[in-house]
Amino acid sequence: MLTRNFTMFFYLKKRSNHTEDEHSIYARLTLNGERVEISTGRKCEPGKWNPKKERKNGTREDAKILNAYLDTLQFRIYEIYRQAVESDIEFTAEMLKNRINGVPDKSRLILEIFQTHNDKMAKLVGSDFAMGTLGRYRTTFDHTKAFIGWKYKTSDLSIQDLDFDFISEFEFWMKTVRKIGHNTTMKYLANFKKIVIICVKKGWLARDPFIAFKMSIREVNRDALSQVELQNISNKEFDNERLEQVRDIFLFCCYTGLAYADVFKLKSSEIIVGIDGEKWLSIKRQKTDTPSRIPLLPMAMIVLDKYKDHPRCIAKNSLLPVLTNQKMNSYLKEIGDVCGVNKIITFHLARHTFATTVTLTNGVPLESVSKMLGHRNIRTTQQYAKIVDKKISDDMKNLKIVLEKK
Repeated sequence: MLTRNFTMFFYLKKRSNHTEDEHSIYARLTLNGERVEISTGRKCEPGKWNPKKERKNGTREDAKILNAYLDTLQFRIYEIYRQAVESDIEFTAEMLKNRINGVPDKSRLILEIFQTHNDKMAKLVGSDFAMGTLGRYRTTFDHTKAFIGWKYKTSDLSIQDLDFDFISEFEFWMKTVRKIGHNTTMKYLANFKKIVIICVKKGWLARDPFIAFKMSIREVNRDALSQVELQNISNKEFDNERLEQVRDIFLFCCYTGLAYADVFKLKSSEIIVGIDGEKWLSIKRQKTDTPSRIPLLPMAMIVLDKYKDHPRCIAKNSLLPVLTNQKMNSYLKEIGDVCGVNKIITFHLARHTFATTVTLTNGVPLESVSKMLGHRNIRTTQQYAKIVDKKISDDMKNLKIVLEKK
């Protein structure tokens, strides 16, 4: 709850050129040093006003009615102030005055609030957030801005317009106009929901428009190269130097589990001597800013040794001559065709291959794979385990042997 310095008192105020015997009664509110005045709409003779008690002296009926009215008004002012504080709302003395006078707050705008959130997040990158997280919120902001312009023909929209229909139409727009997949759409909506929840917590929205909206993630078959496919790509000799280079970097990721963003920025300082005396990679994942430590398998070391003197690596102080993600994926498609792999090969397929074919299939425990992949939650790693049929088969064969011995 926000702490504030708030005071109020009633006093008489004589207007200029005022000739009447009665003076107007005003309430003065002071909030964190900011002062405003509110007319009570009532008057009192100066000789009958008690400045210490802030009420009219006497026991006559007119004094009782006036003082009762001021009591009620004072209670109402403190109640409005209390509600604002308990809602943790950022408000000023002027806003408090408007609420007392029945003037609605200035409408807050969706994109304005979203931009403020992203600006604050940008200042916390490196401490509380990863750059990748900021990037995803910025992308969500761009989608939200484009949707508001497309649907409502305006540059921004009041948060009071946020309702179930807005969320549903936003989902429909992303899937149809932007051609975004279901799960990615849900991730963008989850980011947007955070902005909505901020509005609810601050008391700017009476209810969460996401309450009736079902956020669901569909299970995805995370494909990976088989051992035979991995071997075919590894053994293939290329006449084209660029294809060979892309193949080698792809294989490096198949044996380390690194995503494109991580191998792109990989530096020699991230190679350490592990607890076993062997060389390991020690990085922080670009996407989640989580640490990942990976023992370097022989195949990965062969690739590193091959490119240690490459001009691009020397010039950029990098371990591997990685091209742009778009170019890498373009070359990988060609590599897949040449090697007879009937799968859509993208750079991220290497990470899936490490998780399944290279590690889980060969008996590496799920917990170890999760640590090497830099997953925050082991449930993320379990998605890979679902497709390792060979591992399941081997486990069941071992169970059969145990049961037969009994």
